Amino acid sequence: MTAAPTATTAPPDTSPPTATPKRQPQRRGSTWLLTAGLLGALLVLCLLSAGLGAYDIPLGDVLSSVRHRIGLGGAALERVPESVLWNVRLPRVVLALLVGASLGCAGALMQGVFGNPLAEPGVIGISSGAAVGAVASIALGLSFFGNWTVTACAFVSGLLTVLLVYAMSRSGGRTEVVTLILTGIAVNAFAGALIGLSIFFADNAQISQITFWQLGSLAQATWPKVLAVLPCALLGLAVAPFYARKLDLLALGERPARHLGVDVERLRVVLVLVVALLTAAAVAVAGIITFVGLLVPHLLRMANGPGHRFLVPGSALGGALVLVAGDLAARTVAAPAELPLGVLTALFGSPFFFWLLRRTRRRQGGWA
Repeated sequence: MTAAPTATTAPPDTSPPTATPKRQPQRRGSTWLLTAGLLGALLVLCLLSAGLGAYDIPLGDVLSSVRHRIGLGGAALERVPESVLWNVRLPRVVLALLVGASLGCAGALMQGVFGNPLAEPGVIGISSGAAVGAVASIALGLSFFGNWTVTACAFVSGLLTVLLVYAMSRSGGRTEVVTLILTGIAVNAFAGALIGLSIFFADNAQISQITFWQLGSLAQATWPKVLAVLPCALLGLAVAPFYARKLDLLALGERPARHLGVDVERLRVVLVLVVALLTAAAVAVAGIITFVGLLVPHLLRMANGPGHRFLVPGSALGGALVLVAGDLAARTVAAPAELPLGVLTALFGSPFFFWLLRRTRRRQGGWA
């Protein structure tokens, strides 16, 4: 009689369990660290910008005056430095914060909506389109909305421009990068022609105002201008982060986003309106300032990844930081003269854009 075969049991697995990498906590920690770094650098630059200029104010005096105004001790300065600080410097700093945050956030939204890294309000003509509305209102002497006329005209013109570019750059249900850039070139050229036509029919006083819009500057910053742009900027900056998760889903592609419950067309329309609001508000008070919305989101994406939960508000912080630094450089590099802020950002932004074009083309193996 043969013995029944005994079942063989596999030897126990004595190998150590594979540890799951904890990437999420590390990413979260780096996000908080980067946010704290941006906030700290922004605070330091704001204090420096408030004190440095043709009339230098010591940092201690700036802090003392601010503490006195908000009721936390300190002391008021003498008449001249107090007037320079509160009537010239601080309105300019606050306006740089609002304009930079608006342009940075608008750039992040544009890249998320169009699904490509080359989208930016200035590159595809939104800034110049909004400037056309502002310049036309100046040249024609329009005043139907009082102090809000220029802002309203810039908003409507910027909205029409972004809708035109969006419609013309769509092909087969997706946005073509090359078509987007070529459409932006055409829109910028057409906007430049309209601005030139406005200059031809404008008088000397209007020409000086139009030149301000073309070059971009914060030299005419006042508290009323801050209050004029504040509602548009705050509304756009407050609404944008709520769409971060949907932008992450849209990054997977239109079809997967629809299967996950995202109304893609509605999302794009809403965010296009937000971008137009932010860009028009910035252009209405500062003129054409390009490349901030292109450069800042890319730097943050390289530093912390493509997630929009940080990228959208982080781009607002980064844009504010870049514009405060740019305005400080514009006032001090060629003192006592002042460089146009839009020219300065273009000088630094254009090489970055060329590098980005080459990098994108090399990674995709061509544009076909």
